[in-house]
Amino acid sequence: MRFLEELASRRRFGMKPGLDTIRRVCAALGHPEARFPAVHIAGTNGKGATAAILERAFIEAGMKTGRYTSPHLVSLNERFFLDGAPVCDETLDRLAAMVPQVDGLTFFEALTAVAFLLYAEAGVDVAVLETGLGGRLDATNVCSPRLCVITRIGLDHCGWLGDTVEKIAAEKAGIIKPSVPVVLGGNATEVREIVEARARELGAPFSYAPSIASESDIPADFPLAGAFNRENAVTAIAALKVLGVPAKGFGRIVWPGRYQKTGEFIVDGAHNPPAAKALAAALEADGVPVRSLNLIAGFCGDKDVHEVLKIIAPFVRRGYAVKTGNPRSLPAAGTSAMMRLAGIDSRPCESLDEAISLSRGSPSLVCGSLFLAGEALVALGAFPWRSSRFDPSEALS
Repeated sequence: MRFLEELASRRRFGMKPGLDTIRRVCAALGHPEARFPAVHIAGTNGKGATAAILERAFIEAGMKTGRYTSPHLVSLNERFFLDGAPVCDETLDRLAAMVPQVDGLTFFEALTAVAFLLYAEAGVDVAVLETGLGGRLDATNVCSPRLCVITRIGLDHCGWLGDTVEKIAAEKAGIIKPSVPVVLGGNATEVREIVEARARELGAPFSYAPSIASESDIPADFPLAGAFNRENAVTAIAALKVLGVPAKGFGRIVWPGRYQKTGEFIVDGAHNPPAAKALAAALEADGVPVRSLNLIAGFCGDKDVHEVLKIIAPFVRRGYAVKTGNPRSLPAAGTSAMMRLAGIDSRPCESLDEAISLSRGSPSLVCGSLFLAGEALVALGAFPWRSSRFDPSEALS
């Protein structure tokens, strides 16, 4: 796939917060980001699920719809949806060839430019765009939103966004635009105060999702498991109410790798403490007994691995550590050592297949990385979209 080969070299530029480069690219392309209306989503956790819910409702309302999310679980195509399906390699290759070779262009900026071209060319009625990291300086923040949505905020990417929830909330609130409505999902009081103050400053109508929607609004056929996904559904329903779009089609929502049950396995991409707390709450709500699960886990080295493992350790009887496909992954031996520090009896495995084989026959949990979740779903025959390859991961996903 020429698209991957062309963009892979961009990873050497890593993560460089700021909008100057993406603005230069968009200007060279004739400002595709201004040629379609967007719903722009920021937050620490729940962005992608909220995007998938909104996308389905827009499709059910007869709207031509795009969806841009990150990272991918298996193949890069998953990031680019058009009318409810991943875009083909040929389309991505063609659009990628149009992106100018601007000095310092990062991988994520290049992908974002492709998304802008895709949705402008398709003439979508609305594109749901998820921020990659933060909000204020994220490449997606040059879009033209009809609505801004902020999901639950917690501590993650602290080196980039700040070491307190308040600092991170201020960065996420950077997506708010003058006079554009904003919906905030359920959050701590200090987060709400920061987001609401920013909205007031910009004259942006503010709605707090739990004040205008509730779980009683969620259709009975909503398929995503876990209390955190019900929270995401409430946020999405609130956003739909603000837009005047019916909350329909929920039974056809697909969002893999987030508390997804397949046979005796639960596969979840939880990789930071807020997500681990949501995962633990889902396990408890499901009545999962303490010390009953095999854990297959792999982590990137920049995550708070000890805190994540400490949160889920009460449910684990045995751990199997693996290396993920991300270049920043801890080695299996390193993750195994972290498991033992968290009180989990563990062993490193040479591969995910070995860990799955050792776990079969008992209730098991896979977590620690979205890329690991995708690999596990393919191995278990539960990935919803056909893919003939695993694509390299984004360097800072």
